[in-house]
Amino acid sequence: MRWTSKTGCGWVLLCVLMAAPAAFAQGNTIVLKNGRRIVALTVTQDGDKVRYETSAGELTLPRAIVDHIESGGMPTLGDSADAGKLSLKPPEAATADSALTGRTEIEARVIHDGEVDRNYVAKLENEALSGQSLANWNAALAHHTASQFELAHGEMDLALADEQQALKYAPQQPVFLMNAAYLHLRRSEYTQSLEYLERARRVAPEDPDVAKLTGWAYHGLNKMDQAVAEWQHALALRPDAETEAALKKALRDKEEEAHYKENESRHFTLRYSGAAEPAMARDVLRTLEHHFDAIESELSYSPPDAIGVILYTQQAFADITQAPAWVGALNDGRIRVPVQGLSSVTPELSRVLRHELTHSFIQQKTRGRAPTWIQEGLAQWMEGKRSDANSPALIRMAVSTPDQAAAHFEGDWMKMSNEAVGLAYAWALANVECILHAGGMTDLDRIMSRLASGEAPEAATKAVTRSDYAELTSDTVDYLSRTYGK
Repeated sequence: MRWTSKTGCGWVLLCVLMAAPAAFAQGNTIVLKNGRRIVALTVTQDGDKVRYETSAGELTLPRAIVDHIESGGMPTLGDSADAGKLSLKPPEAATADSALTGRTEIEARVIHDGEVDRNYVAKLENEALSGQSLANWNAALAHHTASQFELAHGEMDLALADEQQALKYAPQQPVFLMNAAYLHLRRSEYTQSLEYLERARRVAPEDPDVAKLTGWAYHGLNKMDQAVAEWQHALALRPDAETEAALKKALRDKEEEAHYKENESRHFTLRYSGAAEPAMARDVLRTLEHHFDAIESELSYSPPDAIGVILYTQQAFADITQAPAWVGALNDGRIRVPVQGLSSVTPELSRVLRHELTHSFIQQKTRGRAPTWIQEGLAQWMEGKRSDANSPALIRMAVSTPDQAAAHFEGDWMKMSNEAVGLAYAWALANVECILHAGGMTDLDRIMSRLASGEAPEAATKAVTRSDYAELTSDTVDYLSRTYGK
């Protein structure tokens, strides 16, 4: 979202993205004897096992490898349904024990000592060479169990690879098909997700989770009519608060866009109000394609599917986004921009489009795991902002009130005051500048790759830059002083 500060901090932008990290319910942290920490929604001890619940279902660990359990924590997987956000959780069928006969025994042998026993999985694969149906099922179930474990620990690539292996042994199992579709959705690979969902529908045509996930895939492809139809079908089959919230938001979009004109280009699908000139729409697409090529080159990444863009009147933007009055642009999976009164793309609008498009790239490249400071810092840098004008105030703030400098790394920006959020944006830009100055885009690319694999933001930053957040603060002050002077 783009807004103007009332405290003189200048223009700053804020982006709310589908499935981005947000506030979660407090849970428990399992601390293993090897130092690894696993955050769960609930934890229970059952004899020699510790059972813990995540968004991917219930998993178990041997009690012998657990050092202790701490109360409180932030679950490692799941999504917030806060205002302006759409949440996406794993399909219920993918975690239903009733659908997976023999799961407990397989799980106990595939997952132990806090990791996947690949030797045991290979043994089951060798047994499947016999062609016997039970042997095939055991191999499939082993890979699915490994996939669920990896999903719960944020290892998305491994989770998808194991689920695809499971489908080689049980290609018609709807649970496995839906889980593979879900993983592709989390990677913003909507077309690939639909391929698995179409297969699942052939064997489980009335499963509500098939319709629910299909709705998400169409939503990601900016096909609101199909998304609405799928979610309505899902709710007819089973009440679901998450689907209901998604449908309500999609219906607002559908009603507003019913008479919108459409245009498209190589990487974008555009809808725009009849109040906007067709020439304006074409100019927006040309500008976005130019920015797409530049950002693709900078970030060494290309989103797999077309990105949706909506051009509104001022009133329609306020009504549909329900954003505060100071918000001037929004990216919630689709780039939403009010353009009333414009007949061509101005330099200011071009910067807004470049900023919001950067969010789409970061969101998909990191699979929704980039913290706000990286999202906003890099988006500002990509639109051309630099820290020269703000450097004196930032240096004073970081030196005199280090707690304020640290707040933006993990805090909820939506709850900050206008003044605080203005500083957060400026400080995030300075942090990104500092990283880029020291290691170039290569370092930021490596950080984002680690985030995509599930690594925590501070750990990913330190692994690449050798600086934790406190050290990055000090490094940034030094950078600002050297580059812009005191």
